[in-house]
Amino acid sequence: MKNSKSVALIVAHPDDETLWAGGTLLSHPEWDCFVVCLCRGNDTDRAPKFYKTLKVLKAEGTMGDLDDGPEQIPLDQKILEGTILKLLPPLHFDLVITHDPKGEYTRHLRHEEAGRAVKNLWHSGKISATELWTFAYEDGNKKYYPIPVESAEVFQTLTLEIRKKKYKIINEIYGFATESWEAKTTPAAEAFRKFTDPSEIKKNKYQ
Repeated sequence: MKNSKSVALIVAHPDDETLWAGGTLLSHPEWDCFVVCLCRGNDTDRAPKFYKTLKVLKAEGTMGDLDDGPEQIPLDQKILEGTILKLLPPLHFDLVITHDPKGEYTRHLRHEEAGRAVKNLWHSGKISATELWTFAYEDGNKKYYPIPVESAEVFQTLTLEIRKKKYKIINEIYGFATESWEAKTTPAAEAFRKFTDPSEIKKNKYQ
């Protein structure tokens, strides 16, 4: 199938897959995508919504239940990396997508931790992938809602049809009201930093 590729999307929370990469997945139904969500696996509200979202995205996936309490105590890096490897199928992927170690907005520790962990696993060869993309968004240190970084290596303005599908997931499946932060944040374009060589990771200024 044209442009078919194996893709792993690794995120911290249910809805991250839609907010930061949902439009890209919806634009590529030919991709064979597996989504790993690290937190809220035992959340009786959010977990069912995550799995319902996967059906819309035409993806498979699974969830972990790492601590996501309001105090946001830092996670042990070995436990975090071990959880990712446990949840992620032991395959070679054409593309892995995840959070940036600086996150998408100011600030969420779990996003930053997930990004660092995936980069470390790719650099060490424990995750096998031809390319790694990290979400590229910024909020001006809370001055505005997160926006995609136009200078990122991958930048895509979503079609109106894809934007509507993406917003519908946030609004109708996850149930975020029109005036919610999530609904107002939902980007109309998506951006990613692109890496093709694991050796780039340690010298990358975004690490």
